[in-house]
Amino acid sequence: MQHGHVIGIDAGGSKTVCQLGDQDGNVLRESRGPGANLQSAGELEVEKVLHDVLSEVLMEAPQPPLAICLGMAGVDRPTDAQVVQGILKRLCRGTRALVVNDALVALEAGAPGQPGVVLIAGTGSIAYGRDGHGRAARAGGWGHVLGDEGSGFWLGRQAIRAVLRAIDHRGAPTAMAAPIMAHFGVMRPQDLVHPVYEGGMRPRAIAAIAPIVGDAAEAGDTVAAHIVDVGAGELAGAATSVATRLGLDRQSFTLPMAGGIFRSVPKVRSLVIERLRSQMPSAEPALLEIEPASGAVRLAADFIRGTARIPVYMDTTF
Repeated sequence: MQHGHVIGIDAGGSKTVCQLGDQDGNVLRESRGPGANLQSAGELEVEKVLHDVLSEVLMEAPQPPLAICLGMAGVDRPTDAQVVQGILKRLCRGTRALVVNDALVALEAGAPGQPGVVLIAGTGSIAYGRDGHGRAARAGGWGHVLGDEGSGFWLGRQAIRAVLRAIDHRGAPTAMAAPIMAHFGVMRPQDLVHPVYEGGMRPRAIAAIAPIVGDAAEAGDTVAAHIVDVGAGELAGAATSVATRLGLDRQSFTLPMAGGIFRSVPKVRSLVIERLRSQMPSAEPALLEIEPASGAVRLAADFIRGTARIPVYMDTTF
């Protein structure tokens, strides 16, 4: 086998983590950049972010990497996968590239080579799983317009809606109003419309107020508590759906929980774990303590050995 280095990249809505590893999948160096989501940021910005993180991590590398594995939301769709493959070819000519869903690299990081389900709640949200027979299933991951329930964006949008409903006298008052207005630098709730619409705000900017929702829920605000409860229920339901379809609910399996919301909004994490333990006693939910990019490094190392196994969706939805 040819000796050299591999690259693993986890490109999310809020941040991009790029790791350089050896051919055995051990991480040697890391660089970070802003989010690189093709749907919300566009091809040019994604290419710029990937160029910057790759340049930094390869600065002292003696030779080009043998392979790159990039995990990114949305690349289950062939058109998006082709766009991303094109970007990688321009950035690293001659390097073999493997493009997969970001949920797969997170699952590989938390349950290397094993059956399991990963639940991601960051700017967006998705549940993804694989069994021991090369089959995969997913739930959610439809983006901020159509889904992403329980994500940072979803929590933030629900909170802003609740504040505006309160001034319409269509909803209960909420303690979230003052900190949300302060966050966006406005004096009145109705002035929130300007930064959201006219400011061209991206999903990660809305997701940034998710901790405000969690703090209000912990302090006893009933409106915030309801938002957090519904979001946690959606996340647990997505993971349960995936596990059930793959038949994992009949055996013990690892369930890594990845994404910034599980850390920045502890109430969501605790409620999700509570529901999962009730709905699926066989699940072993736990925070993913390492970077998902390390899973991409391992997949890249397997890719150059010819042993990478990319699960195939068990239905025709994707």
